[in-house]
Amino acid sequence: MSDPSKVNLSNVSVVLVGTRYPENIGAAARAMRNMGIKQLILVGPQNPDRAKIYKMATHAALGVIDRMKVYDNLKEALADFRYVVGTTARLGGQRKVVSSPSKLAQRLISISHQNKIAIMFGPEDRGLTNEDIRFCDILVNIPTAEFSSLNLAQAVMVMCYELFCFSRDKPAEFAPRLANRHELEAMYEQLKDVMMRISFINPANPDYFMNNLRHFGSRLQLRAKEVSIIRGICRQIDWFGKKRYQDGLEEGRDATDS
Repeated sequence: MSDPSKVNLSNVSVVLVGTRYPENIGAAARAMRNMGIKQLILVGPQNPDRAKIYKMATHAALGVIDRMKVYDNLKEALADFRYVVGTTARLGGQRKVVSSPSKLAQRLISISHQNKIAIMFGPEDRGLTNEDIRFCDILVNIPTAEFSSLNLAQAVMVMCYELFCFSRDKPAEFAPRLANRHELEAMYEQLKDVMMRISFINPANPDYFMNNLRHFGSRLQLRAKEVSIIRGICRQIDWFGKKRYQDGLEEGRDATDS
């Protein structure tokens, strides 16, 4: 049984999105192994050359490479995760919910015991896109001096090191079972559909409002039961709207008949 006062590293996975160079995958796996994190996920790697990956991973990290999973798209890769962390060097705009690596690791102490957590890194040349960060519950920025660009494996090492430090001796907080990404994405799609139907949001540009709603939902850290309640309310709104429409048609026919 995991210690509730520490980060449970067995529930933490590193997710590399669109990695360009296989050597960086191997170096990232080595950094993970150094810090006790063993789950690696690749999403759309541009060059997954196993020989080059193994060379940089070295013998100790070969198990990380052998266990790693590869997906074609981010939505599928994150479906089972209940808390997703995005790393970013760029701030401002839609990137508003930002934490430092140390503060993030402390927050993950309680979350990591009942929830699978993904730490996500973007491609070497541009990092995570705005589309990618929509899947994230929180963003983390690694502070640097004047030059903010870190090598991918360096960034992985910094994040894994902070998590490792808090896997040893930190106070615990209770955290419930959070909704996973599949449940959250289904809820957001249903909310968008209902709000467009009742003309609450502009159907020509629904994503502007939905991005704000996603930020709000991430701050709440919704539980699976709460997501189910919200979806039930959406279904009831949809049912009531259709019923009122049918009632109006019947009243119109009755008026015509009389």
